[in-house]
Amino acid sequence: MTAIEQTEARPRGTRLPRRARRNQLLGAAQEVFVAQGYHAAAMDDIADRAGVSKPVLYQHFPGKLELYLALLDQHCEALLQAVRTALASTTDNKQRVAATMDAYFAFVEDEGGAFRLVFESDLTNEPAVRERVDKVSLDCAQAVSEVISEDTKLPTEQSMLLAVGLCGMAQITARYWLGAGQRIPRDAAAKLMASLSWRGIAGFPLQ
Repeated sequence: MTAIEQTEARPRGTRLPRRARRNQLLGAAQEVFVAQGYHAAAMDDIADRAGVSKPVLYQHFPGKLELYLALLDQHCEALLQAVRTALASTTDNKQRVAATMDAYFAFVEDEGGAFRLVFESDLTNEPAVRERVDKVSLDCAQAVSEVISEDTKLPTEQSMLLAVGLCGMAQITARYWLGAGQRIPRDAAAKLMASLSWRGIAGFPLQ
């Protein structure tokens, strides 16, 4: 069942503060974009999902692309913050790897499906979308790279390459895990991938 089918249309006519209304519209847009993709989604669908008129929707977002980019910004920032929080959660590097891996699995598992906007967008030919997707991938890798570089004293280029590999493995395996039906519990799946990652990264001694 799609997000559209799971969620009843919200009643019209309820007045909300501007920030609350914006958040409501973003939530409705996420449901529609995740369920239908960017190209198939229409502003009419989003307005209906939010229980507002199209003029109200356009008061907050001048067009469908601007609405999509606002959602993308929100979820890219959420992923980056999750990775940074994981890295800062401990000084034990083995646990840092596990926490970072779990951050990706948690992001992908979230029932709102936001990861599809970040990692599986049907709008990556749009420069503004491509720029944001590439940037969050590099920003997450940069955060991991800084820890690797600080602890191993590897050159920046080598640390970044290792970090890109670790982050890429995290998001690809998390998406595979979800698509395969989550046959392994999330905690066990994240720990399994963290074990693999740690076996590699632990080979670079602390300095």
